[in-house]
Amino acid sequence: MFMTGNHKDSTITRRRALAVTGGTVAAGGLAVAGYQSAFADTAADAEASASASATSTSTSSSCMTLMTSVTEGPYYLDGALVRKDITEGKSGVPLTLRLTVVDATDGCTPVSGAAVEIWHCDAWGYYSGYTTANPGGSAPAESEDGSTADDDTYLRGYQIANANGVVKFETIFPGWYTPRTCHIHLKVHTGGQKEDGTYEGGKVNYTGQLFFPDDTAEEIFTLEPYSKHSGSYTTLDNDMVYDGGGTSSGLLTLKAVHKADPSEGYKGSITLGVDPDAENTGAGGGGGGTPPSGAPSDAPTGTPPSDAPSASASS
Repeated sequence: MFMTGNHKDSTITRRRALAVTGGTVAAGGLAVAGYQSAFADTAADAEASASASATSTSTSSSCMTLMTSVTEGPYYLDGALVRKDITEGKSGVPLTLRLTVVDATDGCTPVSGAAVEIWHCDAWGYYSGYTTANPGGSAPAESEDGSTADDDTYLRGYQIANANGVVKFETIFPGWYTPRTCHIHLKVHTGGQKEDGTYEGGKVNYTGQLFFPDDTAEEIFTLEPYSKHSGSYTTLDNDMVYDGGGTSSGLLTLKAVHKADPSEGYKGSITLGVDPDAENTGAGGGGGGTPPSGAPSDAPTGTPPSDAPSASASS
């Protein structure tokens, strides 16, 4: 079965106009049922959001523990857009992320107004802004995916936390690149404001990465379009960043939309325990191990397009 994160929108073009509005354009093979199931705001979701404040004030160890800050990696770009749906027509298994930001230094109270920024690779291991960077193994060129995604902005975005500290993103299950395991990057910002479609000012309180259980990731990677990228996948135990700490190290809790059919999508959730008074940009931040023997370094081999946003200093 062919999966996609596409939405229909016949009025938006490929480049900046698409990205600024946060819309998506259909690129064929739309798995409507699976996508809508994964992204639907169900009654259970609404109840979970309403009870987030009560949950965050519990004595749960996952809430009371500060999240482990790590490097932002080599693929960060400034100027991501504030939007819920970051797919831009990129194909893959639908993934809904519900992230709750709490102050781990103050009884795990919700951090209302925090800006959560995420970015990750597509199903073949390519990042927007770095579409010529070799993901390792054997994969089609990024340009062969047939989507209408903007090469500078796909699979990147901000959301502003509500009164319960909750943000929700609609995206696709990430692929992988050598020598990393499957992951999503994120930053938590406070003190800034939404301006011109992005988030400006303030400071970064936390820089981290979200991870996926090996069995789920490996099952997803047998499906189209992921299966077109072949090579040696790095498991959690061999990853250079994940330190084995479970939830406090960014391991997501995943729930399949339909247990018998992983192509229908997943819902992922985690509570981010941060210190709103701290500052951690992630540039040069914690490592977490070395690449597997003989693997290339974890750095892009391509360069951003000339009209791409400027990249930050990478670790």
